[in-house]
Parts: sequence; structure tokens; C-alpha cells
Amino acid sequence: MTVTALIAEDEPLLAENLRAELATAWPELQIAALAGSGTAAVELALRHRPQLCFLDIRMPGMTGLEAAQAISEDWPAAAGALPLFVFVTAYDQYALQAFEAAAADYLLKPVTPERLAHSVARLRSRLAQPAAGDATLATLRQLLAQAAIPTPRLRHLQAAVGEAIELVPVDDILYLEAADKYVRAVTAERDYWVRMSLRDLLPQLDGERFWQVHRSTVVHVDAVARALRQENGTVLLELRRRPEKLTVSRVHAIRFKAL
Repeated sequence: MTVTALIAEDEPLLAENLRAELATAWPELQIAALAGSGTAAVELALRHRPQLCFLDIRMPGMTGLEAAQAISEDWPAAAGALPLFVFVTAYDQYALQAFEAAAADYLLKPVTPERLAHSVARLRSRLAQPAAGDATLATLRQLLAQAAIPTPRLRHLQAAVGEAIELVPVDDILYLEAADKYVRAVTAERDYWVRMSLRDLLPQLDGERFWQVHRSTVVHVDAVARALRQENGTVLLELRRRPEKLTVSRVHAIRFKAL
């Protein structure tokens, strides 16, 4: 079986060095794409669907951990098992132990031939196992949650309405949707636009009341009337006070395991 990989590294010289080292340690491995950012890594991974993703931890815009979560959430059901994630990092040993639990492997910068050879052997073994990538996702999400810095819970969102700033009670929001640098906050009566990324807003919400159901969607649990499981493994949410239905990705569908 041909094995393909993606390398995500914002330093071109380091990316080329890893590709050259992999060519020596694993000649039959095919590098499907090189990504210079976490956002590009997500796009290219979903396009090429590699079996392996080598992700630098610190990249502009989106970290390697965040890219791994995004790839996992949007991975098509028809593509089979999730890719194996290998984190490339300069973190200390304590952090590496956590990454090792959440990933197929990790590599320290600069990557040495001896450590890469060990990693290649480990990855070959993992790829021989059925559904090799799926077992890492739950731990990955836990790691992301643990890495989040606690912040005060918001009670209101500030939304621009004409020339004014309106304070929208968080309790009135039915769901939130990412839209580039903005968040669309939807209430029963109207939509508001908040100049903040969903990634920055999410840690400030009560996690027991606001559930992330997709990489770009967060729903207020009290606003959900029912959940409908679909054949492709996703779930559709019907809301109490809005006509639209929200899609729950396969990753987050476990929240509705009673279905």
C-alpha cells in the first residue's frame, strides 16, 4: 500500500529538511503536500487525505494541535480512518509526554536521523492496525482543553448595530457561528455580528451550556429541541425558536450518544 504524508511547517528550510530526512528513512513514503501554516495544513489534508500528518506545534494563525482537531472534525466519512498525527516540537519533556499520548508520535527539533528511524518504525506498525487514527482523537481534544487558559465567563457580547454598540445577553443566544474574523450570534429575534474569532470566544463561555458541535458552530444546549442522526454519522439539531437545522460533525456527535 502506498503511504502518503503531509508536512506542515512555517519554516521552509525545516520543512525541506524533514522531507529529505524522510526520503532517506522511508524511501517509499510519498509527500502529498507541504503546508506553511496550520490553516493551509487543514485545507491540504482534506484535499489530499494523507495517512500521515507531520504538524509543527507553533505555526502562525493555527497551531499544530488546532490543525489536528480541525482535520479530525472535517475528515470525510468516506475517507476512512483519520490520519496519524506526528507533532514536531521543541517543547520540554513534560509537554512531550502529553503529546505522545495524543499522537502517533512526536519529533524534537532539530530532527535527528536516529529518532526519525524510530518514528518511522512506530508509524509503520500503527498503519498496519485498523482505524489507526481514530483512537487518538479523544485524547487530543482533552489536551487542547487542558492547554486553554481559564478566562472569566461572559455575560454579554458587544455587537455593533449601526452606530451603536448593543449588549447582547449570552443567555439569549441560541447558537454562534464563525465567519472569518467575526462571530454571528443568533438569537430568536435577530442575528448579531461580534468582532471576535470563535476560537477566542469559546473559552469565555460556560462549557456546560454552550457545546461546540462543529469546528465553526457552538450551540446553546437549552435551545436544542431534538437531535436527528444521519446515515453518514453526523447529527442534525432542530432548534426550539429557529427554523434552521445545525449540523453536528462526526467528532462531536458523541455528545448525542443516547441516539
